Amino acid sequence: MYWVNFLHIYQPPNQKPYWIKKIADESYRKLTKGFLANPSAKATININAVLAELFEKNGCQDIISDLKTLALRGQIEFTSSGKYHPFFPLLPKEEIIRQIKLNDETNKKYFGEAYRPKGFFPPEMGYNLKVAQIAKKLGFEWIIIDELGFSPETGQMNHQTIYDIEGLTDLNVFFREREMSFRILSAEVFSPKMITDLFAKKFTANDYVITAMDGETFGHHRPGLEEVLFEVYKEPSIQSVQLSDLSSLFSKHEKVLPRDSSWALMMKDIERNVPFSRWFDPENPIQAMQWDLANLAIKTVKRLTREDSAWPQVRDELDRAIHSDQFWWASAKPWWSLEMIERGAKELKDVIEHCPVSKKGEIKRAKEWYAQILFMGFEWQRSGKVEEISRSNDEDVIARITAEMPYIPETEFNGIVSNLQHQMESSSKNLEFERAAQLRDRIKELEGKRNEITRQQTI
Repeated sequence: MYWVNFLHIYQPPNQKPYWIKKIADESYRKLTKGFLANPSAKATININAVLAELFEKNGCQDIISDLKTLALRGQIEFTSSGKYHPFFPLLPKEEIIRQIKLNDETNKKYFGEAYRPKGFFPPEMGYNLKVAQIAKKLGFEWIIIDELGFSPETGQMNHQTIYDIEGLTDLNVFFREREMSFRILSAEVFSPKMITDLFAKKFTANDYVITAMDGETFGHHRPGLEEVLFEVYKEPSIQSVQLSDLSSLFSKHEKVLPRDSSWALMMKDIERNVPFSRWFDPENPIQAMQWDLANLAIKTVKRLTREDSAWPQVRDELDRAIHSDQFWWASAKPWWSLEMIERGAKELKDVIEHCPVSKKGEIKRAKEWYAQILFMGFEWQRSGKVEEISRSNDEDVIARITAEMPYIPETEFNGIVSNLQHQMESSSKNLEFERAAQLRDRIKELEGKRNEITRQQTI
């Protein structure tokens, strides 16, 4: 079986230095060192270029160097994307193209000749036909999107077929395997054997499978899972390859017309015909005002000419301000952060205020939208509306109800827990108490899963 491990690493442009350094220690360095120590392990990696800049600003140049070395060794391939991680389906074409070009220029600066992306990762796997057309226009060979983007009208997806987008010559579309990705990132499967057993159960020896998730899953969100990852690479029945390899390994092609989708898409979003509800739900007035602000900022800056002395600063402010995070955190599905919402709204408001061609009425509207976003955000928290929306949209629960809890032998489980306990004790001795607490919580989580497996077996 051919396995593509797709990892996406990113931090928002306004991320605090504390978090950059913390996640670098807990995840990014462990991943790069793990790949360097396992020369046969391959992956396809997206790094939005803003993260490369944040690495440089926060003393993480070693990660840049390691990624470059891995790419030159042929262990990883880079993809292209948008520099500041905007949500492409809801943006004008000009902004999408600009973000992609900024991303490639910046990553080329840091990775040099090692940065040769053949494929394209739209942030959040946000896909519509407009995004595919732009990827094709810019010369990319493939685009990766979520499995739910595979329209049922085309039949069942075949894991020995390469799919081409109908109407776009020579643009492959690859679909990430949703259930397997969810079960790994949620740590529902938490040992090498559990993961390889699931691979064997669902796929044949002649299939290819693509898992895709945030790189921060390994070590930061899920302490210890990075060690499990590199044990999976050692399984002889699994051959790790990169996405760009698949076209030469499989000769059968079919044309498909994917539907609008993202990697956070849920069936109920499809039923409501709101495929991008995590970033813009028509029933969410906060998100509506966020997009009013974003569109007004884009409109005002578009009137500014390059000859204007304010153009470089204002244009850069807009590039940074349209990142997708502010909309995501306003969804409450289930994620919510008033801090991220306020920060994003302020950045967009500032763009409009700093743009010298903005009209007085536009500045007034921007200030009003900013104030209304904050007022409504506080009101949602006070009234319990955030909790109400979150409870009905818990993605982890939705992901876990799709399959039975897998079995794991007692000896293997004890070995996993023992390793985590050793890491916890080492962290405590090194005065890394927060990390030790994370590992403690991870052990409790695993013990809870074991109890649930035992309960299911006795029913």
